[in-house]
Amino acid sequence: MSDTPTARMADDLVSSSVAPQTQEIIHINDLSLYYGAARALVDISLKIRENVVTAFIGPSGCGKSTLLRCLNRMNDLIDNVRIDGSCEIGGHNIYGSEVDVIELRKRVGMVFQKSNPFPKSIYENIAFALRLHGMTKKSDLDATVERSLRQAALWEEVKDRLHSSGLGLSGGQQQRLCIARAVAIQPEILLMDEPASALDPLATAKIEELVLDLKKDYTIVIVTHNMQQAARVSDYTAFFYLGKLVEFNTTRKVFTNPSHKQTEDYVTGRFG
Repeated sequence: MSDTPTARMADDLVSSSVAPQTQEIIHINDLSLYYGAARALVDISLKIRENVVTAFIGPSGCGKSTLLRCLNRMNDLIDNVRIDGSCEIGGHNIYGSEVDVIELRKRVGMVFQKSNPFPKSIYENIAFALRLHGMTKKSDLDATVERSLRQAALWEEVKDRLHSSGLGLSGGQQQRLCIARAVAIQPEILLMDEPASALDPLATAKIEELVLDLKKDYTIVIVTHNMQQAARVSDYTAFFYLGKLVEFNTTRKVFTNPSHKQTEDYVTGRFG
C-alpha cells in the first residue's frame, strides 16, 4: 500500500498483535446464493477461526450481510432463495436435510443492526428466551439473567431496575440488552450485523469494547461499513465486492498491505 496519510492512519489503527491461530470452526465451500434468477453471492469459500473476531467489509450491496445470514440460515425466511455449495460448522453441513434449524440458531446467535428488545421488562427480555429453551427454575433464571447482563457490560447500569421496560433504555443500552439476550443461551458463534451503525460514538465505543471482551467466549463474525471499527475490533477481515470474496487475511495484512488493488482502494477510501 502506498504511504498515504490514509494508509498510515490504517496502520496506526490496526493492532500490532498477530491474529490468533485458533481452530477453524466455520468452513464455507463454493457457496452461491440466488434471489430468484439474481445471483447475490458467487462461489464464496472461507474458513473462520474460533474465538476471534472476523469482520466482513465492503460497499453496500456487496453481499456481506447476505453471507452473514447464511451462517444461521436466516435467508431461509426469504422467498425464492436458493443456495448452492455448503457451509459447515463444527464439521457438519448446516444445509443438510437432517439439520434442526431451531437448534442451529441456538448455537449461532445473532445481533441485528437495529436493536429489537421485546416490549417486556429487562429481566423478561432474557428470561423469556431461556424459558423457551426449557429453563424454568427461578434461581437458575436469576443467575443466568445476571450472568448475561454482566457479559453484555450492562448489569451495573440496570441491576436496580430489572423489572422496568427494556424499551426505556437508551439506544446503546438496548443494543447491549439484545447482546445479553443472544449470549444467554450460550451460543458457540455470535453474528453481528452492523451492531453499532445506529449509535452515537460513546455507545459505539462500548459495543466495540464488548466485542473484544466477548471473543474470549464466542466466535464473532461482524458486518461493518466502518473501516476504523473493523480495524479496531477484528483479527481477520474479509473484503467483498459485487457478491465475490476479493480478499481474506489478517486484519493487519488487509489494511496495511493488501494483495489486491481493489482492496487497497476500498480501505483507503478511494471508493465505497
